[in-house]
Amino acid sequence: MLAVCTVSFGFSQVKRTMSGAEYCSMKKSRMSRLPVLEKEILGSPTHAFDVLDYKLNLKIYDNFFSPYPHDFYHATNTMKFKVDSTLSSIQLNAVNTSLIIDSLRLAGVSFTHTNDILTIQLDRTYSPGEIVQVRICYHHANVEDGAFYAQGGTVFTDCEPEGARRWFPCWDKQSDKATLDLTVKVPLAAKLGSNGALMDSTINGDTLTYHWVSNNKISTYLMVMSARLNYNLDILYWHKLSNPSVAIPLRFYYNPGETPQGIEAILPDMTTYYSENYCEHPYQKNGLAALDDQFAWGGMENQTLTSICPNCWYESLVSHEFAHQWFGDLVTCATWADIWLNEGFATWSEAFWIEKTLGYSGYKSEIDNDASSYFQSNPGWAISVPDWAVNTPDVNTLFNFAITYAKGACALHQVRYLLGDTLFFHTLQAYVNDTNLRFGNASISDFNAKVNQVTGQNYDWYFNDWLFQPNNPSYYNTYNIEDLGTGQWKVNFFTTQDQLTPAFFRMVLELKVRFEDGTDTTFRVMNDANYQQYSFLFSKQPTLLEFDPDNQVVLKQAATLVGIPEASAHNGSHLFQNVPNPAINTTKVVYEIDHPTNIRLEILDITGRILATPVNEFKAAGKYSCDLDCSSYSSGLNYYRLKAGDVSLTKKMVITH
Repeated sequence: MLAVCTVSFGFSQVKRTMSGAEYCSMKKSRMSRLPVLEKEILGSPTHAFDVLDYKLNLKIYDNFFSPYPHDFYHATNTMKFKVDSTLSSIQLNAVNTSLIIDSLRLAGVSFTHTNDILTIQLDRTYSPGEIVQVRICYHHANVEDGAFYAQGGTVFTDCEPEGARRWFPCWDKQSDKATLDLTVKVPLAAKLGSNGALMDSTINGDTLTYHWVSNNKISTYLMVMSARLNYNLDILYWHKLSNPSVAIPLRFYYNPGETPQGIEAILPDMTTYYSENYCEHPYQKNGLAALDDQFAWGGMENQTLTSICPNCWYESLVSHEFAHQWFGDLVTCATWADIWLNEGFATWSEAFWIEKTLGYSGYKSEIDNDASSYFQSNPGWAISVPDWAVNTPDVNTLFNFAITYAKGACALHQVRYLLGDTLFFHTLQAYVNDTNLRFGNASISDFNAKVNQVTGQNYDWYFNDWLFQPNNPSYYNTYNIEDLGTGQWKVNFFTTQDQLTPAFFRMVLELKVRFEDGTDTTFRVMNDANYQQYSFLFSKQPTLLEFDPDNQVVLKQAATLVGIPEASAHNGSHLFQNVPNPAINTTKVVYEIDHPTNIRLEILDITGRILATPVNEFKAAGKYSCDLDCSSYSSGLNYYRLKAGDVSLTKKMVITH
């Protein structure tokens, strides 16, 4: 989509050429493939311990100075964990080429470090429920590894999907959230931001020590530090809706020459808007940090401190990344098979932010653009692939814009269409306020269950068909209008899907019937089987039927044609339904006439074009049957028509191969 993002409040305009979701996708899909846990660890959905807190202490003073890249630093990680099952050792992720383990302290007595797995022998066997601490003394090798960056006076980390293991030893799966206590030594001229709240910053000679603490649990890929020599820093405050006396700092770190003031003017309103519609902003602070050209594209939604590319103070990008503070950070996808709950929701929220200023039509235009992007670039896999829960896919797959972002947003829009706004927003609020999910993790099935709970209905069919199946339906519809006499009319609507795979998507379909007097009526039908027909009676004359008149089922292709009116009996002549119907290769047509006449039996396609004439002869009165070979006809809706003298009778025939 081409658009111009105009920053108001009297500040200069900032232009963009892509949506925030496109920026996000391009950034994340350009990351190198990150290592994953060994298969035997991944084979279990849980591990034998629960990390409670990472207490990191890093000395990165020298990383701000040449020669660059300068990625070497010393650090310690004091990790607190609760034992879940009897154990005498633990395993952590620590990439061998990035992290060199120097020694252990506290409950750690010895270690091995091979194949990116750090195995720590503990000082004794621990029982379930015990709290244990190990201190890992380590240093980072002077290597560029796609997670820790140090160049030109800028130092930062960037971890999604599994890069935290490159800058500190950890259990690097998003399902094990922990609090973070981060102490970092930097030069006096540097500013450094991180997750949570700034406890203190102390000066000792030419060294500045920052102490950041997050009391809210974080997934490891969302832990961050962002620093720069001569960083500019603006701090604004947002006041909680529930208690306006509580001021939440919004911190803006920006490079010399950048102008973040437009976003500074917008972010408090955005915080209020998301708080009103999702849940109140739940963190100690929030903010954004512009990085350097090593972070060339888009943004990264680190919890309470989003990273953005240099000079990328775009409203579209910020609305996308900031929505992640709710969808992705507050409630984080349980596995990468659940990435829809992060990126699909944030991309939808980008459109929802547009709705605030441009109304529903602006929102819908953005959703339609997402649908167009999906159709143009659909690679042919589902939004959620179960194998991703175990085997992390490559970043080009995981962060594919057409599927993860564009189709993901459209799939959530269709939930809004199905539920209506009241139930939809109640569902979102119930989801992010659920104490079992909040500051925890959720699967798609958890959101599905929340939809069912709030609505009191079972929507499993929608998630099964639209999130776990690839591609989209292609509808081929016909309708006709019958004058029944005595002021009654009947509208017949026939819908079929003719996509190759999968064979069918269940959906609630909206139909609008227009009448001769200029009025119209709109109603919904449940389309739960292929080749389905609906008939509606009216006491005034219909003139037109529109299928999905507002294009709410955006993930579809469709054609709706005026079909051929059906008639099966007239003046003693009868045309019976073919058997079997649907037909595969052959079917039988039976007809009856009450007087001798010339008989013509025709096969027609949906447009009325004659495909074949299997019978064309004079016949005596009687009942006849005709076996039709359907193997050469296309799958879908067809018709067969009996002409008996001046009588014409027509029936529908469905063919499947």
